Amino acid sequence: MATHSPLPTSDLEHIASNACETAIGAAEAYDHSKVADWNTAIIQTILKSLIEKTSTGSGENAQPAFKYIANSTIIQHIGSPSEPEKHGRRGMHSAVGAYWNNEKDGTYSYKWEAAEKKGMDIVITITWVTI
Repeated sequence: MATHSPLPTSDLEHIASNACETAIGAAEAYDHSKVADWNTAIIQTILKSLIEKTSTGSGENAQPAFKYIANSTIIQHIGSPSEPEKHGRRGMHSAVGAYWNNEKDGTYSYKWEAAEKKGMDIVITITWVTI
């Protein structure tokens, strides 16, 4: 992580967790027909929160000091969470790399643990680049 993060790590974790809970909290299991909407809701909630919490100025002149990129990956587990004996997991590895200013730019990754009980994994990546 960069030495200059837009927010403390605990705030980034809260933002990512809240976005997942808001978008998927009521779901009981993975539902392929809803995944695109879930991802969109997670990403939009994260971006809105980051911009609100890091913007300076007021009204139309309010601007964050960073450009943000939010990524949400939802992976379906094999089987059903209601049948743990038939429940399996798919392999997954996610990584990100960038060429940037290590002192000002950075990235944060978060895995929403509550998703496992719903038969999925959710990994969030938040990236910021100094303007």
